Amino acid sequence: MIGLTNYAGVMESLMNSAEEKQPSSPLTNSWAKKQESSKSQKPNGVGGFVLVHAGAGYHSESKAKEYKHVCKRACQRAVDQLKAGALAVEAVAAALVELEDSPFTNAGMGSNLNLSGEIECDASIMDGKSLHFGAVGALSGIRNPVMVANRLLSEAQKGKLSAGRIPPCFLVGRGAHDWAVSHGIPPCPSDKMATKFSLSAYKRNKRKMELAEKMDTGHNQTKKRRQSSENENGSGCLDTVGAVVVDLEGNVAAAVSSGGLAMKHPGRVGQAAHYGCGCWAENACNMNSYSTAVSTSGSPFLASEDRVLGGVIVLRCCRCVEAQPSQNFQGILVEFLWSHTTESMCVGYMSAQDSKAKTHISRLPPGTVPGQSLAIEGGVCRLMGVVE
Repeated sequence: MIGLTNYAGVMESLMNSAEEKQPSSPLTNSWAKKQESSKSQKPNGVGGFVLVHAGAGYHSESKAKEYKHVCKRACQRAVDQLKAGALAVEAVAAALVELEDSPFTNAGMGSNLNLSGEIECDASIMDGKSLHFGAVGALSGIRNPVMVANRLLSEAQKGKLSAGRIPPCFLVGRGAHDWAVSHGIPPCPSDKMATKFSLSAYKRNKRKMELAEKMDTGHNQTKKRRQSSENENGSGCLDTVGAVVVDLEGNVAAAVSSGGLAMKHPGRVGQAAHYGCGCWAENACNMNSYSTAVSTSGSPFLASEDRVLGGVIVLRCCRCVEAQPSQNFQGILVEFLWSHTTESMCVGYMSAQDSKAKTHISRLPPGTVPGQSLAIEGGVCRLMGVVE
């Protein structure tokens, strides 16, 4: 992305690396040293941290309150799971369900309609502890696609099927729908998932397509129409939603869900469903001191595109121990950030120690050009517990 304008607006003095802090602090970031002792010594209490986003695109000031509210609800839902003792993968799925249920996001309810006027969703989830992955693509008739992706992940963790068959981790179309229903996930008619906003956007886009087909299809004019269409639709084309979570045991998880591009060809599967593209999560190991979770939000990363539009949320963490006169504190040092090249990105974050989530609509600085400028913000959170 040559030529991008780098904009850093760090909210809580984002640390470049935990190693640089070691000489002046009793903290240690080595998982390997603590893995043996943590088997017999665990922090007292439960906790964790969640970071979510409600799409990278354009968030109007008139709807800012709604976008922030859905991020707050998603964070609270994940934290409630963590406080109840759930692992990171279940908490991240809970956050995504809340984001999918909002009519303001392009995921689940209210998703973009395809060329045929149907809703087809993509979603994926990854468990950093087991490295298992679950995904669905071009899925219709299911209110919460992430629930299917999560069920695929959990079923795969059970091992092989009868006769030694390998369980699926990625299903698409009708096969994904039928598998979901057979595993107890209730169907939801596609027309029930559309909203007034998504239907009106579909009708508007369809009229534009019909008009374009009647006009001159010369290269320059086609290119001009495409750019005009992108600008006009920018206010309604929020892309993927996502979340990343770490629990107090240090397990990380990531998830992503999307209704895909407006007027896409039926059957198209976007980046949200692809392994290593939509999301990634990996616990620390002996060769790597950090656990990492990533969830992306993008528009077409294609050579023919004039602008590169997308966003990402990232979480990395390491175990830390701090000795006090009377007791030892063991916990997780969490570094997190969000970045986008779109006009704006709405995020929310919360730890189990917080009374409520913090939300923020990150915007590119005035005068910068979306697709040619970059916003980066983030912070640090320390999750602590008493070692008994």
